[in-house]
Order: sequence, then C-alpha cells, then structure tokens
Amino acid sequence: MEITFLGTSSGVPTRSRNVSSVALRLPQRAEVWLFDCGEGTQHQLLRSDLKSSQIRRIFITHMHGDHIFGLMGLIASCGLAGTGQPIDLYGPAGLEDYLKACAKYSYMNFSSRISVHLIQPGRVYEDENFTVSCLKLTHRVPAYGYRVEEKDRPGRFNVEKAIALGIPSGPLYGKLKQGQTITLEDGRKIRGTDLCDPPETGRKFAYCTDTVFCDAAVELAQDADVLIHEATFAHQDAQLAFDRLHSTSTMAAQVALLGGVKQLIMTHLSPRYAPGNAIDPRNLLEEARAIFPNTRLAKDFMTYEVPRNRTQDEPWQVAS
Repeated sequence: MEITFLGTSSGVPTRSRNVSSVALRLPQRAEVWLFDCGEGTQHQLLRSDLKSSQIRRIFITHMHGDHIFGLMGLIASCGLAGTGQPIDLYGPAGLEDYLKACAKYSYMNFSSRISVHLIQPGRVYEDENFTVSCLKLTHRVPAYGYRVEEKDRPGRFNVEKAIALGIPSGPLYGKLKQGQTITLEDGRKIRGTDLCDPPETGRKFAYCTDTVFCDAAVELAQDADVLIHEATFAHQDAQLAFDRLHSTSTMAAQVALLGGVKQLIMTHLSPRYAPGNAIDPRNLLEEARAIFPNTRLAKDFMTYEVPRNRTQDEPWQVAS
C-alpha cells in the first residue's frame, strides 16, 4: 500500500499545493484508488509516477468543489484514452445527480464504464483482500471519512517441514496452508497451524477531511497504521475552525492520539499559512507534534509506503 498526495491545499490551489486528492496504490493488483478529486487532479497524475489507466475506484468525501471539480475531467480523459477500465465511484447523496448533469451539458457518454455507489455509514466495499467503511463527519455539508482495512494474510507455509514429515505435495498442502487439520494414510493428524508462520496483520489506513474534531474521526482512526487528517487552521485560529467546521493542527493530533494510530499525516492546509507569512506550515507541524510526536506534514507528490509491523522510528519515503 503506497499513498501519494496529489493535492494538499484547502479551498483553492496555490503555486505549490493543488486542491484535495490522495491516491492509494495497490501494486499487488495494479490498481489505484483515489480519495477525492479536486480540480487539476488529472494534471497532478501526469506529473506523478501513477498511471491513470490503473484507477479503479474513487471515494468522494463530500460535494464541495475543491474535492470534486476534477472528477469529470479525469473521467473524460480516461474514456478518451480508450483504456476501457471500469471505475466505481463512491460518495454522498448528490454525486450521481452531479455527474449526470455534467454529462448532459458536456455531451459525455459514460456508457457502462462508470458505476456510482451512494454511501451510508458502515461498509461501502469489500473483496477478498480489503474492506472499506465510512462514517459521517462534522462539516457544513454531509461529509464522510473513510477507513481502508487490509485483511490478515496467512503466514508462510513451511514446505521444508512438511517434506520432513513425509506429507505428499498436492491438495493436502493447500488445506494445511489454510490452517486445516489433515489425517495422513498412516493415521497421523497434522495441524496446518503447526506448519505456518503467524498470520500477517493487515494494514489500516484512515482518511478524514473535511471536519471539525469529532468522535467519528476518532473511531475511523482506531489503531490505524496511518491517519491522513485535515489541518486547515493553526491552533490560534481555532475559532475559525469551529465557525467553518474544519480542524486545527491540534485537533488532528488529538484524533491521532485518541485513535492510537502509528503515523499522522496532516493535509488540507489553508493558503493563509504559506511560507513567509507570520504563521507557516512548520508552525502547524510543531503544534501537532507537541500532542502527537509521530506527525508529518503532507506536500504535493509526497509518497508514503504503509509498511507491515512498522516501528515508530522507521523512516518514511518522500518523492522528489
């Protein structure tokens, strides 16, 4: 699981930060899942190492323009590229009407490439490897945070040990890999769990924006390997955050602390904190680290590999 930040500004783009979009790359299945799709996302994709032809799912948090205005352009470009890849879209009420209106007045034909799934709190997607769920956050319009959970994988099967026990290869190996108990022709019972390493714990990723501090964000963040949380305002501008139902850097850190996450990455920064101003992004980072030390600050095109069994001191990866 590799995360790439395609847009880390709030409201409007700046010279160094585009508006919201985060890509989750799943190399084991050659897929990319997008979370939000602000204006210019397809241009950001062209400047990244990601392939738009691999986009399989897009999860929209809410219907504000800085999170959806890039959606139609991206869909159109994918269609014109002739990839033929189906795309599943997930989002709140209004998403399907918005897409239909845009398609009608731009004479675009989605055909059967696009499937829209309107979300409610709970599970929104599941397959053999992943589960995606959402909860309603606290914002001026209906907004949802997402949680992606990778399912646990069986531990490595010890073939050498199986051979030493005289177990013939074939279907019996498959049963043992699944942890089943088998009976050999000589009457011996062999437990698959004795021949497999401990299961590999699946990774957990949470994405919360736009929202003021709320219990739903803490629930989504529980035990996550990485939490991406908005930090639109500095702590001294907390009243603005409450008025506009956005988060401060300290609110993001409190969610991470209460959720017991391993890594917090803050995004969705207000342009008012551009470098050179009285308060800049480094100040927001210092505020958050005072509460939750393992905090990073996102920037456009930064990548973060979500590792297994990661220690807090393990380095992260940043794209140039």
